[in-house]
Amino acid sequence: MKTDQKSILVVEDEEPVRMLIKEELEDEGYKVFTVKSGTEALAYLASNNVDLVTLDIEMPDLNGLDVAGKIREMKKPVKILILTAYSHYRSDLSSWAADDYVVKSSNMSEMKRKVKELMED
Repeated sequence: MKTDQKSILVVEDEEPVRMLIKEELEDEGYKVFTVKSGTEALAYLASNNVDLVTLDIEMPDLNGLDVAGKIREMKKPVKILILTAYSHYRSDLSSWAADDYVVKSSNMSEMKRKVKELMED
């Protein structure tokens, strides 16, 4: 493992989607950790650092936009990428806590491009 390997926390409640995102990002050379809820994400980030968090919006416990806001309150130097099936969230002011936004699709190329861009900032 490279010591400069960038790390990502994937927050996604649907296991097949979570595993697909993990696999796609690992194939790009990132170290990927996964959790299935906003509560788990906040607990993980309380004691771990990552370079980027991908957040689903619609989750059973905490809304991803709320989680993004709470991550910002933690003052973590982390990039946040919202991944959602719902494009109407793009205009939601609370989505501004995120650094970028991607509408989920079976084609992961846009997500991978956004991750790469955010990691290079």
